[in-house]
Amino acid sequence: MIALEVETKVRKNKVFIVDDHAILREGLSHLINSEEDLLVCGEADNVTDAFDAVSDGKPDIVIVDITLGDGSGIRLIENLTYANPEQMILVLSMHDEATYAERCLKAGARGYIMKQESSMELLSAIRKVLNGDIYVSDKFNIQLLHKFAKNKFEGLGAPAKPLSNRELEVYQLIGRGLKKHEIAERLKLSVKTVETYIEHVKVKLQLKGTHDVFIHAVKAMY
Repeated sequence: MIALEVETKVRKNKVFIVDDHAILREGLSHLINSEEDLLVCGEADNVTDAFDAVSDGKPDIVIVDITLGDGSGIRLIENLTYANPEQMILVLSMHDEATYAERCLKAGARGYIMKQESSMELLSAIRKVLNGDIYVSDKFNIQLLHKFAKNKFEGLGAPAKPLSNRELEVYQLIGRGLKKHEIAERLKLSVKTVETYIEHVKVKLQLKGTHDVFIHAVKAMY
């Protein structure tokens, strides 16, 4: 009797990467493509290209950074979720999860992992989201449970009044060194509107002047 060898092919989950750093996209692609159940199907470095490519390609999961060349990753998450509520999205960011994770989850992301985590932890996060679970760190999960129980943040260092998504975009761009007119051009707003958002940020973060906003934003970025 001749035994027939049957090759079982593992279905590869398609992964789309959105990050404005080419070297990071290259490293992520190498890591993900080395896994037998994962395959990078595309990448983008900005909100516009990412939305179009994801809409056309329909990947199983999208890995998104918060800060992108032409806008906010949070806005991209909102748009992708609106277009397809079932789209799996994992945020991979250098920004502190205590400030940004809950906001991303509310926008529609299924997980948040920081860039300083190990490659094995990232792969674990990807698979957890693909399995329909929510991924956040153990530390942040405990903080969320405390908030749910007591209806307030404890020990997160968050402002008493959280920034709106648009205020957060302006705040991030200030941290990247952009001037008011550059922010206005990037977000397609008037300079006066940008100044209004900066005033809101000052009040909510309890800062005295625009320079204080800049220093605070730079520290938050790095």
